[in-house]
Order: sequence, then structure tokens, then C-alpha cells
Amino acid sequence: MTLKTAAPKSDCDSRLQERSQEAKENLLDLRFRSLLTNTDWRRLPEATRQRFSKRVSDGKTIVYVGHVTRAHINGYGRFLANVLRLVGAPLPISEDVNVPSVVAVTEDVKTSGQIWTRLYANNRKFPQVIHSAKRFCGPTGLEEYIGFGISMALTVRVVDGALTFCSSDYFLGIGNWRLKLPGFLHPASLTVKHTDQGEGRFEFELILEHGVFGTLLHQAGLYREERNW
Repeated sequence: MTLKTAAPKSDCDSRLQERSQEAKENLLDLRFRSLLTNTDWRRLPEATRQRFSKRVSDGKTIVYVGHVTRAHINGYGRFLANVLRLVGAPLPISEDVNVPSVVAVTEDVKTSGQIWTRLYANNRKFPQVIHSAKRFCGPTGLEEYIGFGISMALTVRVVDGALTFCSSDYFLGIGNWRLKLPGFLHPASLTVKHTDQGEGRFEFELILEHGVFGTLLHQAGLYREERNW
């Protein structure tokens, strides 16, 4: 009779940890999925659904690399972008195209949201880096926080196959107070589109519009996932 020797405890523990890690990685992130109806979710390309179902928790980071393909800022848009530099420069300030751009997405442990860091190179000076956090809360279920107590509620919909985020209300947080800004204080209407382009690529498009001053800012970039660690 042949006796089988049990694997050393350290080897068993190592395998269990590997399997546990694999199980975590295979779990889907359903937070964006929950903001859409079943019908709208199915209208999205499979690649988009996978991209917005990927977990980035446990200290992981997803990095997308690409380049700016379109950039236009009108006079009032440039004025607004420069004024907002006082609160962290949340809007692009360059109209350079065909310049490198990088987007990194990490988990925000404090708020259980996501931190998005966008880097835009230009032809004259250091790249601009824009930080914002997506928080799954508020009246629409999703908010974009840019710092200094400023956030905006986002509605999520599917338009022509693109996952589209539209600004709803703007808020200002002061200590424990949270104030909803009246309509006349809204800087503009923001629309962000995520459009799959096939072959692992997608377009990120940002449009800022004002009822009086027209399209203040229109920027687009083409990206693909470079690394996930």
C-alpha cells in the first residue's frame, strides 16, 4: 500500500491564498451596471460592459494610454478653465492635439469610489494632471468630486451605443454642510462619452456647454488599456 504524503502546510496556505486572490479578481464590479436598466446595459458593446465591470480594488490600478485627437476651447471656456485653476484645474487648458495622454483608475478606499487621474501632455510646458473621484452616492447614484468641496451629480445613460455621463446638479460642501447650487450658478452642462472603437480601443470625449456662451470646451482622446496591476 502506498501512502500519500500531505503537502507541507506552507504550500497549502500559498495555494489557498492564490485561489482566494483569483476569486476576488473574477468578481465583477456592478456599481456602474446598477445605474442603468437591463435594456440600456445590453445596448452597450461587450467591450464597454467589461471595461466598466472590472474590479480595481485591493490597491490595483488600471492604466489607459493614448493621445488627444480633438481639442477646442472658446474664449469663455478658457476664462472658466483658468479661474478653476484656483481649485485644482479640473478642466483641460490646452488645445494641443496628437499629444500623449494617460488615464489611471484606482480605488478610493475612503469613499468606496474610484479616483481618476488624467494626464495631458502639451507642446510648451509640463503636462497637465487632473484628479477627480467618482463616488457612488447622491441623488443620481453617482457623483464626480473635484476637490475643495465641489461635486456634481451625474446621470448615466446610453446614447448611440456610447456610455454617457451628464451633469445634473452641482454641490458645495462646507464642513458638515452640503449646499446645492442654484441653476444660475452652474458653470455649464458637462457631458462625457465613452465610445468603444474596437480592437481594444475607446474614445473618451468631454463636452462643456453653456446656454449663452455655447460650447466652451470640446476634447476627445483615443485610448487602450496598457496595464492592470
